[in-house]
Amino acid sequence: MEYEAIKQDLRQAYDAKAEVRERKEDAPWKRDERARFAAHLREAGSSVLLEIGAGHGVSGRYFADEGFAVTCVDLSPEMIGYCRAKGLTAEVMDFNALDFADGSFDAVFGMNTLLHVPRAELEAILREVKRVLAPGSLFYWGQYGGRDSEGVWSGDHYEPKRFFSFMTVERITDLAAEHFELLDLVVLEADYTGFEYHGLVLRRNRTDPAGTEEEAGLARR
Repeated sequence: MEYEAIKQDLRQAYDAKAEVRERKEDAPWKRDERARFAAHLREAGSSVLLEIGAGHGVSGRYFADEGFAVTCVDLSPEMIGYCRAKGLTAEVMDFNALDFADGSFDAVFGMNTLLHVPRAELEAILREVKRVLAPGSLFYWGQYGGRDSEGVWSGDHYEPKRFFSFMTVERITDLAAEHFELLDLVVLEADYTGFEYHGLVLRRNRTDPAGTEEEAGLARR
């Protein structure tokens, strides 16, 4: 399945479920993970955060309330509407083509969003995340995993059914290490989904060039 088709299906699926997700109670472990990353951000002196795959804005609102300048992006116009209703700066945007200058942010937060990216496309997106991060800045990459598999989930209750790419903790940390320095890792035991959760706090090396916008565009072709 082509990545563009996957993204079209994701946009439709999340548009259709936006109101349901807005009403859904936030899981305590998600609050804990946000607080853990916020502690790293305060220690690093970070102030300007980009959330990729922001959904209905619950994480973005948390970081804004903690004093960070937050920008949210998501494929779903309906989700972005909920972000804006929470008073957040938010744009409909594909995170493999971020419309921001190099080094625009000193933090990027992505929770359970890169798990929709096919493995073959992941390196280009990690490169794009690194591009918009200033040297030495922090990236939170969190997603379900615990086993290696990818494809459309046949039992999904969303329509169109969503594409998922899951990884073992060894694989996700190895991939992250190709682009970032690993500062902190939390592995949560499987919940009702049957999957572990891996929460990585990463840093862009101060001496590692992220590449220009032109180079990032070439990598996405």
